[in-house]
Order: sequence, then C-alpha cells, then structure tokens
Amino acid sequence: MHQINLKEAETRLAELIEEVAGGEEVVITCSDGRSFKIIPIGTVEAIPKFGSAKGMVKMSDDFDAPLEDFEAYAP
Repeated sequence: MHQINLKEAETRLAELIEEVAGGEEVVITCSDGRSFKIIPIGTVEAIPKFGSAKGMVKMSDDFDAPLEDFEAYAP
C-alpha cells in the first residue's frame, strides 16, 4: 500500500493512476485526517451508436440481382 498526502497527489496524479492500474493500492491522506483510496473501476465497454458507420459501407448497384450460380434453383 502506498500512502501519499493530498498536495503531493495533486502533482503526481497521472503517476498514481498508473500505479493503481498496475495493481498497487494508493491511499491519499488529507491534513484533516480523512483518507481516500484510489481503486480501478474496470474497463468500459464501447457501445456502438446507431448510424455511427454512416457513409462507411458501400453496396454495389446490383446487390440484389440474381446470381448466375443459383439460376438452376430459381423459380
């Protein structure tokens, strides 16, 4: 467990976050006696938004035209 005071934590926040991500336990203490533990909350799964791929997918003009390979199966 790593303990650090609030003033020092303010200047080293990015470094402290990296320590927590690596499995280290970090506790920040205030001058009034309160203390706080930094903990990872896990990864956030990206949720695709409807329409986010607009303009990225292209279909050919004959997309729904009958295929020559399946002519024998067509009515």
